[in-house]
Formats: sequence, C-alpha cells, structure tokens
Amino acid sequence: MAVIYDRVALIGLGLIAGSMSLAMREAGLAREVVGYARSQATRDTAREIGLVDRVVDHAAEAVQGADLVVLAVPVGAMGEVAAEIAPHLKPGATVTDVGSVKQAVIEAVGPHIPAGVHFVPGHPLAGTEHSGPRSGFAGLFRNRWWLLTPPEGTDPAASARLAGLIRAMGANVEDMDAAHHDLVLAVTSHTPHLIAYTMVGVADHLKRVTESEVIKYSAAGFRDFTRIAASDPTMWRDVFLQNKDAVLDILGRFTEELFVLQRAIRMGDGQHLHDYFTRTRAIRRGIIEAGQDTSAPDFGRSQLAGPETEPKTEPRAEPATKPA
Repeated sequence: MAVIYDRVALIGLGLIAGSMSLAMREAGLAREVVGYARSQATRDTAREIGLVDRVVDHAAEAVQGADLVVLAVPVGAMGEVAAEIAPHLKPGATVTDVGSVKQAVIEAVGPHIPAGVHFVPGHPLAGTEHSGPRSGFAGLFRNRWWLLTPPEGTDPAASARLAGLIRAMGANVEDMDAAHHDLVLAVTSHTPHLIAYTMVGVADHLKRVTESEVIKYSAAGFRDFTRIAASDPTMWRDVFLQNKDAVLDILGRFTEELFVLQRAIRMGDGQHLHDYFTRTRAIRRGIIEAGQDTSAPDFGRSQLAGPETEPKTEPRAEPATKPA
C-alpha cells in the first residue's frame, strides 16, 4: 500500500498504539513510526522488541516533525499530554486519540491544539484483556469499527486522510457526533464493564462461596465477566468519571429492567422471562451476522493473530494517570 503519513508519533505504547505501529509497518503506511511512553520500562521493552522505528524519551521529541500524532493514554491524562506537546506540533499535522470517551477528550484536548493543526478524535472498538507493549498485533483492527468524532469546523481533508489510514489497517470507519458516541458506548461497553466488575466483586464478597469454588466451578458466563473485569483499572476509572452522565443514565435504565425481571422470577412468570430472553437473543445473532463476533465454539480465539489474545471490548492504553 501507499504511504499515507511520512511520520507518525505514538504517545503511549500499549495495546492500541503497539497494534497501530505493527499494522502500519506491515502495510507500509508510514515512512517512520516514533513512539514515547511515560514509563522507562515500557520504553525499554518497546526498544527491545522493535515495536516502533524509533523510541524517544520525551513526548515533545516524539511529535517533532510528525504528520500524525496519536494520543494513546488514559482519557484522564489527555489534556495534560496535549498541553505538553502543543508547542512542538508541526503546522498542518493531525492529532487524534484512541480514548473510549469523546466529549471529555474534545474538551480537554481541543483548547491546546494550535491554529493550523487538525484535531480528529477517534475511538477504535477493538482490544483484548492484555496490555503493554508486548500485547499488540497487526490484525487487531481487522473488521472492527473505528469511530471518528471530528468537531465542527474540522478540515474534511484531514479527517478523510486519517480515515484512509484506518481503513488501510483493516478497520471500518464511521463518523459520529461526540455526544451520541458517548451514549452509544455507555450502552455497548461502559455499563457492561461496570456490571462485570460488580458481578466479580459480588463473588469476591460472598462469604458463603469460597474463592477456590468461584475459580473451580466458574461457568462460561462468569468467565466472560472475569475476562472483562480484567481490564485496566486506570483506564476504566477514567472512562466512568469522564462519561458519568451517560453511564448513570444507562445504569438507571438497566436497574429498572432488572427490577422487572426480578419481579417475574418472584411471581413465577415464565412467559415474561421467555419472551424477554427471546428478544435479547436476537441481538446476539445480529452481532454475529454483522461479523463483529463469531459463533465458533472457542469464540474465535484461535483465529486471532495475537499472543494469548481473546476478543474483548475496549481498547487499552498504557496504564498511567500521568502523560504516557
């Protein structure tokens, strides 16, 4: 494929940034990929495995001369990182991010973007339960959705160029209003993660069931909860705090639905339960038909190209509350 950006700077070197680097280098989409991470250990690992073409020790150095800058840090750190790199951004460059929340990122990063630099926020709906520089693999984004939420007035050419890079890495691209993005993801990702954390917490606190029993007799549903609850605590703390209005809205609706099911169980209303489960089952079938998951007995895990990877839900940035 043709080169789309001469130099790409990755700020943060976790799963998403690492996978971007591997995908871009595999397809020849950038002449040079430069990386920076806050942690010295992460930078050392990235150098050791050749994750990017060049690892640097300062964020400002990473973005110098870059045509595309990717902020792959927890959403709570986005504003601080943007302020640090802003004076060093190349005129005409594009800045994007991979955060799971968009309104808060736009509010935190937007004021720091200099005139003449384009800001096109993004969110790849891809990930595994693994994190860190060794977790990335080039096929992470294949047939996954990557949502772009360009603010009003964004240069269409800059947005289209970024979309071209994303498609070249194998993802599907769609533009979405930032507020709508946050509501949709509260339904499809954020609240499910909160429920998973809660269910695992219930098992941990239930004294009548021992930890060894929870581990030994875990059924498929609970194992899926534990897989989701293995997600990075820093990242998800920031997601819930930065998208709290949408999450609380959906959590309230979930609680109402749960009360209805609770009453049906108490009253022995099997027909209501059967009808409800039939409707929700259709959503799962729709996801499979759309190619966003597989009905394979092993959930398609053997088809993934990454080391010990499993299909998960959300992108993982390097766990840090400071600039990565």
